[in-house]
Amino acid sequence: MTTRRSFLAAAAVAATAAALRPLPALALTVPPPTLLRRAIPSTGELIPVIGMGTSGSFEVDAAGRAPLEEVLRRFVAGGASVIDTSPNYSNAEDVLGDLMAGLGLRDRIWLATKLAADDRAAGEAQFADSLRRLRTDRFELLAVHNLRDWKTQLAYARELKAQGKVKYVGLTHFMDAQHDALADIVAAEKPDFVQINYSVSAPNAAKRVLPVARDSGTAVMINRAFDDGRLFARVAGKALPGWAAEAGVTSWAQMFLKFAISHEAVTVVIPATGKPDRQDDNLKGGVGPLLSAAQQAELVAMFA
Repeated sequence: MTTRRSFLAAAAVAATAAALRPLPALALTVPPPTLLRRAIPSTGELIPVIGMGTSGSFEVDAAGRAPLEEVLRRFVAGGASVIDTSPNYSNAEDVLGDLMAGLGLRDRIWLATKLAADDRAAGEAQFADSLRRLRTDRFELLAVHNLRDWKTQLAYARELKAQGKVKYVGLTHFMDAQHDALADIVAAEKPDFVQINYSVSAPNAAKRVLPVARDSGTAVMINRAFDDGRLFARVAGKALPGWAAEAGVTSWAQMFLKFAISHEAVTVVIPATGKPDRQDDNLKGGVGPLLSAAQQAELVAMFA
């Protein structure tokens, strides 16, 4: 006969067992703050404003993969999904593909890679190789890298889109000197995405590229928001602006990322990191209020 005392004892044992049971790999004890999301103009699909790049950070040997596994876990657990890579980043596609497969995360990743080839045959071979290296059968975004042979490669990317092998097509660059050329092509071709450099120390994309993208219905992916890490040397020992707390900002990394996403044309920013704690910090840049125009201008003046 079951007594109240025996029932409570059994319940206590079950609760203890449940508490000791290993948590799922991506479970969190406290739900993370919700990342802001922006719509891709060509479809209305919403994506998180903080993504992740792989240049440098995912170009590692076998010994360097362990911290990247945790970086990827925290990225997805924090509500992020957009990851950008390229066949040009040495073995980054291989590393990312292996980690996604090992963690079973491909279906939770919004995956972008690039075409960086000089003719049609090379583009076709490269695309097939990227599918193999990233262990997938499709990409969310395929962009022409740094306008390389852009007419041929964009046409090929659009064929792949029509075949359902990629969802979006785009164009990229990372240098101010190419902004005008990129803006002209975006205005004429109206790709789904454009990727460009934009930061507190290099804000020139706001002059033409970002307005043209907005007017063309083109989503914007931002690279080099940390100016390849050089911004951190410039703020070493420097206090955040007095208004940082009201913007929900507690670190310079968050400030630099929030600057990028505060422009109305920007859809997502893709900071690269190989360190789990920095991944946590980056994700915090995508929550809370955006910066006002006056706050953005103050930052630009600070780093001019």
